[in-house]
Amino acid sequence: MSTYQYKPQGVCSSLFTVEVQDGIIKSLVVRGGCNGNLQGISHLVQGRTIESVISDLKGIRCGAKPTSCPDQIARCLEAILEKENG
Repeated sequence: MSTYQYKPQGVCSSLFTVEVQDGIIKSLVVRGGCNGNLQGISHLVQGRTIESVISDLKGIRCGAKPTSCPDQIARCLEAILEKENG
């Protein structure tokens, strides 16, 4: 299992910690942000492939912001894919 940390940009969250095994998300812990919503997202992504979560979350916006915590999670997962495949 590999553990990655990612600092999101332009959102209230300050750090994502993701555990991945064989392309499957084992856990996602988010520091900062909207606690209840992010706990829900963390539980919903567990056991899913990185690619499927990126597909579902990429491009979501928060109000007038050009990004959101879900979008930043997708960007985090894209960075993990690059590290694992690169």
